[in-house]
Amino acid sequence: MTIRVIIVDDQAMVRAGFAALLAAQPDIDVVGEAPDGRQGVEVARSAHPDVVLMDVRMPELDGLAAAREILHPPAGVTHRPKVLMLTTFDVDDYVYEALRAGASGFLLKDAPPADLIAAVRVVAAGEALLAPSVTRRLIADFAASRPAPRRDTTALRLNGLTPRETEVLELIARGLSNQEIADTLVLAEQTVKTHIGRVLAKLDLRDRAQAVVFAYESGLVTPGESR
Repeated sequence: MTIRVIIVDDQAMVRAGFAALLAAQPDIDVVGEAPDGRQGVEVARSAHPDVVLMDVRMPELDGLAAAREILHPPAGVTHRPKVLMLTTFDVDDYVYEALRAGASGFLLKDAPPADLIAAVRVVAAGEALLAPSVTRRLIADFAASRPAPRRDTTALRLNGLTPRETEVLELIARGLSNQEIADTLVLAEQTVKTHIGRVLAKLDLRDRAQAVVFAYESGLVTPGESR
């Protein structure tokens, strides 16, 4: 199955480079480009991509606002692609907000070409692109810098999880991969995937990225603490 991708970036050379790289892959089809967030939303609505590569800082409408519009469309718009944020810096407050909005992760614009190709495939497959080191540092740092979360409603949502599901959510937030969670809990990896699916469904979360944010904001995981 071919992965349909659009590229939203205000730098023409970046768009052209990414497009050429991705279009050369047999399983990826670049179906549109846009120079700013506003046009990016329009192209996403018309081209129905599977993945949107979205720059963070752009004119007209920045990547964060554009991601929100794409991921939370008005009534009548049913298509919701995955959004992969592109950023120049690995510490960027916009990235945290994008994850809260439902983006599936982020990638540095100077990442090796192989990483970009792999990122598109990972996100298209429904996984979140959050490296363990990024999960621990970026999300924890931003969560720590914000006011104490409102834990009344989030605590109630946590109560709907079984003890094992809560444990799995905690390990996701600490940046462990499915295999690492399986090894830690002495479970089969497929069982871990089943638990993760139930956690996402019970908490009404789109993917692993939102699960990480939820775990920090609910107080399940305290920024900076170690297991």
